[in-house]
Amino acid sequence: MKKTKIALALLLATATSSQLLATNGYFSHGVSAKDKGRAGAAAAIGTDAFASANNPANLLQVGERLEAGISFFSPIRSYKITGEPSLSAGFTPVIGGFPGCAQPGVAPCQIPFSTNVQEIDSDKEFFPIPSFAWATQLSSTSAFGVAVYGNGGMNTEYNGGSARVFDPNTNAIVDAPGTFGAGKTGIDLIQLFINTTYAFEASDQLDLGVSVIAVMQAFEATGLAAFANISEDAENLTNNGHDVSYGVGIKVGATFSVTDEFSIGLSYQSEIDMTEFDDYAGLFAEKGNFDIPATYIIGFAWKTSATSTLMVDFQKIMYSDIPAIANTISPITSGQCFDALNSTLFAGGTPTPASGAGCLGGSAGAGFGWNDVSVIKIGYEWKLGKDTMRLGYSTNDQPIDSSEVNFNLLAPGVVEDHFTVGYTLVQDENEWDFFFMYAPEVKVSGTSQFDPAQTIEFKMHQFEAGFSYKF
Repeated sequence: MKKTKIALALLLATATSSQLLATNGYFSHGVSAKDKGRAGAAAAIGTDAFASANNPANLLQVGERLEAGISFFSPIRSYKITGEPSLSAGFTPVIGGFPGCAQPGVAPCQIPFSTNVQEIDSDKEFFPIPSFAWATQLSSTSAFGVAVYGNGGMNTEYNGGSARVFDPNTNAIVDAPGTFGAGKTGIDLIQLFINTTYAFEASDQLDLGVSVIAVMQAFEATGLAAFANISEDAENLTNNGHDVSYGVGIKVGATFSVTDEFSIGLSYQSEIDMTEFDDYAGLFAEKGNFDIPATYIIGFAWKTSATSTLMVDFQKIMYSDIPAIANTISPITSGQCFDALNSTLFAGGTPTPASGAGCLGGSAGAGFGWNDVSVIKIGYEWKLGKDTMRLGYSTNDQPIDSSEVNFNLLAPGVVEDHFTVGYTLVQDENEWDFFFMYAPEVKVSGTSQFDPAQTIEFKMHQFEAGFSYKF
């Protein structure tokens, strides 16, 4: 318990709002202030001590640097429910009386759950994000560095609203407060990366690098008690405070200088196997397993003139390899997991423990249904005397399908386009780096899988601004 509290304190102090980096899915669009000013394009160029976060090989390009930064992130999120619930409040079923119910094992019941017609904004719309990095040259052909940063995450907090749920104590449909009928509703995911890197010159044209990444992440969920009857471990489903998990991964990279003006960068980060969130073993698939997906980046940097550089990156994030993120809601709504609930509604009595494919927390437990995300990042920078100006644009696939809207109220990582500007101010041996990012609003809507009479729509847009200082 003491170690958990220490780890959580470190997470909260070092990555206070990495939980809100819902940009490329739930990954940040960039790490350093320089990166973020050019929309994250940095695979083939190293300009600061955070270079290893994109491509470990680029640490050779940065020299001796010690820098710290902070950004201020503002995500604006909300959801809207249209269509009246199928079942009226106060409805008391007779045995087997729910619409669509049949004998257990033959056909599923329509789950007696609906969110009432309402429009709710998520609270907490302003978060600071600190970061730190150090790089040193070991020799003319090798370098070492450490970077500490928030990789990404997600946070929502919905207060107010109500849902129409089955109350087993009265055997009736009732209206209960909260998005899912259990009070304040939301999630909080925090990811902290500690990246230790060694880079070396393999030839006059080729630099190589490898990073060992220690990861800590914390997670909390609230307001999900209405789903206890479709969880294999209802005691570890919701409202258990922050739980912490740990893991170690590898990132490898190469930078090839084709000419003095043109270079190509390649980087791959392994899937990171994390310890389970035991306190949420009844929520995430595979008993609380929430690994970090593999990513790879391919990019180039072209010095278009003596004072300007164009950078283009292609990044792939493999969300589909992580069951807790990628598993769809369809196994629940197709019926197997509802057999326990169906038995109760057909025969009456106290609900029996959930079982069957798709049950929350199970080996094939339902998740958020996210797809892999491809990202294109374009950055351009040019010198203004000693100073530097930057512009950037990135765009990514939509990770959330319209069929997966129910649980993604909790994780509406839907933004796609990012527009960025940045500036470096040089003062003697020191630097100030500034950036601003705007991601326009994106909406996703679809039919509720729990009540087909209803449509769920959620939307998000976001801003981020920040700076760093080289000591």
